[in-house]
Amino acid sequence: MKVAVLLSGGVDSSVALRLLKEEGHDVTAFYLKIWLQDEFSFLGDCPWEEDLNFATAVCKQANVPLEVLPLQTEYWENVVSYTIAEIKEGRTPNPDMFCNRLIKFGEFYKKIDNSFEKVASGHYARVEKLSDKYLLKTSPDPIKDQTYFLAYLTQEQLSRALFPIGKFTKRQIRELAKKYELPNMERKDSQGICFLGRISFNEFIKHHLGELPGDIVELETGSIKGKHKGYYFYTIGQRSGLGLGGGPWYVVKKDVSNNIIYISKQDYHNRARKDFFVTKFNWIADKPQSGEQLKVKIRHGAKFYNCVLEYENDKGKVILNQEDQGIAPGQFAVFYKEDVCLGGSIIAE
Repeated sequence: MKVAVLLSGGVDSSVALRLLKEEGHDVTAFYLKIWLQDEFSFLGDCPWEEDLNFATAVCKQANVPLEVLPLQTEYWENVVSYTIAEIKEGRTPNPDMFCNRLIKFGEFYKKIDNSFEKVASGHYARVEKLSDKYLLKTSPDPIKDQTYFLAYLTQEQLSRALFPIGKFTKRQIRELAKKYELPNMERKDSQGICFLGRISFNEFIKHHLGELPGDIVELETGSIKGKHKGYYFYTIGQRSGLGLGGGPWYVVKKDVSNNIIYISKQDYHNRARKDFFVTKFNWIADKPQSGEQLKVKIRHGAKFYNCVLEYENDKGKVILNQEDQGIAPGQFAVFYKEDVCLGGSIIAE
């Protein structure tokens, strides 16, 4: 097949490229230039040049053509602006969800011609065709599995997606990188929000939203314990960076409209609960029945909960089999049945 490979400069996508080349496919690599390097260079170093250098070296070694595709405008409009808007509303965004749906498997599809039968990436996930439907299935590596971030893909997008490393564990990928003697085989995995690079999250927020001084109030007594620079710099459950003595203090509540941060010495206010509401569903193939027993992830990682999802149209309620302390509005709940990722929803207020 003729395959377009999304190459990031990291080990995972580089191994994906080599596996496809080894299988005899006609491969072209694409590096997506998405971070607004020039406009925000004063905020800190962005590693895109290092990424591109590694991607170039990997392609040269494999004798594969590499194209650099600028998608800054599309990325800003679809991903960065959403992130800023969610933070301003006091919610917890997940830019990677929209990067996958709207950029890597969205705008990128529009930029390349139809002669590319598949678009491959270094995601830890699997695609399986069952009769006339494409299923998104989990990777054998529970920690690295990335189906959570792919839960908003559509049937059309999944039909063209290819995940060559999806059947491997991270350890096996590291071994393959050494076998291929990749130029980046010792490179560490990237962490954090996709578009920030090495830039501080707080610096990024400060640049876009400025500072908004307000009170830090003890929840139980209503007494003012200090000042903060803006509610959007804080997350529920946070216990560092408050600059207060006599702690430990926990951020337990945010009053967005009045710009007040509530704190307590007790972290039980961190909304440990078994149920929450969801909205804006995306079902990849088949919809589950309302009231069905499913598994759910409420953040990326190996942790699943057993749950019941009751829903009608675009609103629903999730009931977990045990409490969780970090259920955050704006984040995503992703549903599973055995090893199939059914789709996702957004956690409501």
